[in-house]
Amino acid sequence: MAEKMRAIIKAGRTPGLEMVLRDIPRPGPREVLIEVKAMSICGTDLHIYAWDPWARERIRPPIIVGHEFCGTVVERGADVTEVEVGAYVSAESHITCGQCRQCRTGRRHLCQNTQIIGVDRDGCFAEYVVLPVENIWINPPDMPPELASLQENFGNAVHTAFATDVSARNVLITGCGPVGLMTIAVVRAAGARIIFATDISSYRLELARRMGADYALNVAEVDVVDFVRSHTDGEGVDVLLEMSGAAAAIDQGFRALADGGEAAILGLPSAPVPFDLANHVVFKGAIVYGIVGRRIWDTWYRIRGLLSSGAVDLAPIITHRFPMDQFEEAIRVMRSGQSGKIVLFPDTSDL
Repeated sequence: MAEKMRAIIKAGRTPGLEMVLRDIPRPGPREVLIEVKAMSICGTDLHIYAWDPWARERIRPPIIVGHEFCGTVVERGADVTEVEVGAYVSAESHITCGQCRQCRTGRRHLCQNTQIIGVDRDGCFAEYVVLPVENIWINPPDMPPELASLQENFGNAVHTAFATDVSARNVLITGCGPVGLMTIAVVRAAGARIIFATDISSYRLELARRMGADYALNVAEVDVVDFVRSHTDGEGVDVLLEMSGAAAAIDQGFRALADGGEAAILGLPSAPVPFDLANHVVFKGAIVYGIVGRRIWDTWYRIRGLLSSGAVDLAPIITHRFPMDQFEEAIRVMRSGQSGKIVLFPDTSDL
């Protein structure tokens, strides 16, 4: 094994990312070293690239970014027995303490001491990454690497969609970025009655239709609230799944929500947003869920069920593949809105 590896890092407190050579990390007693085979770009990575207010508050450069990947275990620590060298794996990106109240009451995704790879500690946008064995998820051997790398992000969609009961209900999904598109597929598989999806990108709205949206609405062209009410007997939607983090979309989604409706919020605003709490929640009697990560490991088993049964097909969401060295172009394409999910490959022979 070589001593150095390529890694994409946030080098300083300015916009952008850099590729550098780093020492290959060594696993501790309860850790494994993984050779990365595929890595996918997340909206969080775009926040870090842009160096927006959220990133400036959270990120402490220099740090290797990225948290969605798959790869092969090439070395394991002295106390690791659960995973063999050669195992084909993905990973839960939230490293939890196991000791806080949330961890000890079955809510590890809300751990008070969470460290997220690529955010709080070195991530997976590199040729190798070290992780605790407790965070490893073993993949089916025939799962394509580009799909295996999406599972962590797909888990956000699954967690959001199953925060409430969407079966036979009218659902509005605001934001058709990759996780919003995956959420459409989950909601369709769960038996939603009517699925409305909104975005400003015609490209992504077409993908939304392919993933199962009944109505894919461009907010620049359609009064979404009027449209939704006209197609729900004037009532509005039963469920809002907010995936965009955009202030206008949040406001619009809650105005389209029926009295007594439920909302699950995953979208991450780049800065604090104004919100009409009285009319959107209090007087409406709405129930609101904040979504963080995935329920460990409940969401991962749901992921496996949805994918292995064929209830959800993520292949149409992957629109671009790039060599790892072309990460700048990959990020440019994703920021343009003219893409679905983008996957990077350290080894160009895997493209």
